[in-house]
Amino acid sequence: MTTPFENNPICHLLGIRYPIFLGGMAHVSRAPLVAAVSAAGGLGIIGSGGMPPDVLIEQIRDVRTRTDRPFGVNLMLLDPNIEAQLEVVLRERVTMVTTGAGNPAPYIPKLREAGIKVFPVVPAVSLARRMERAGADGVIAEGTESGGHVGEVTTIVLVPQVVDAVNIPVIAAGGIADGRGLAAALVLGARGVQMGTRFLASVEAPAHENFKTAILKANERSTLVTGRSINAPVRTLANKMSKQFALFEKEGRPREEFEVLAVGGLRRAVYDGDTETGSLMAGQISGMIDKIEPVKEIIDEMVATAAKLLPEEML
Repeated sequence: MTTPFENNPICHLLGIRYPIFLGGMAHVSRAPLVAAVSAAGGLGIIGSGGMPPDVLIEQIRDVRTRTDRPFGVNLMLLDPNIEAQLEVVLRERVTMVTTGAGNPAPYIPKLREAGIKVFPVVPAVSLARRMERAGADGVIAEGTESGGHVGEVTTIVLVPQVVDAVNIPVIAAGGIADGRGLAAALVLGARGVQMGTRFLASVEAPAHENFKTAILKANERSTLVTGRSINAPVRTLANKMSKQFALFEKEGRPREEFEVLAVGGLRRAVYDGDTETGSLMAGQISGMIDKIEPVKEIIDEMVATAAKLLPEEML
């Protein structure tokens, strides 16, 4: 029998052992977690959202002191520092880039010229097609089960439709936390998976223990999506802050009031452990997570379980 995933095209394309990506979570996907995922055989991805260029340089170089394995950077294209962040990524020549919150088409040629693979996150089939035409190396089809900024379509519905619509590799994201999820994604036609919440609840994740504990306490109904009325939907664990957002929506408050309430929310959750007025961005999969584990154990379990469930030709 072959070694699991030794013939996987994503592994060959990116030089990784297993087709398991770390979601680029702002304030969480930093060097300790990124390096741990890459060292365990997956693909660590730095979350650069809100990160000044000098800090991004530090994070990239910090990862390189911890592992010699490939890793990537997530670029939020509406970030005011995006042009400077792009220059950092080009200069440092990371393995790959994922993108969100904007159109990456203007940046794809320059990234690919530098030998950097590009995988935009897409919540819809039409956007996946546009990214293929723009020259993306692959797409990450992210279902509404995910934590943070979300679309409307569930993962199990979105992934096979994106797979059928494009000729580039598709990575599945949203609602995946173990080997069963990895196997299911591959059966749907994806070539790999991306996970955020499962890795947030890991030993190496630089998030406050209160945040991690909130995930452990959650069930399948503990999250809610707010911000759809202002075209900025975000999934978080329910708390005082998210319920205030929901009230604002019911009252039809202007977007400016949402923005004032949101300022600093994620930082309060990640760094201060504020589970009441912090933005606890996490996916519906939180209800499946019942312990904090080292990244290597999470990935090893996923690979072993998927290898048992899938026929050899799919590995």
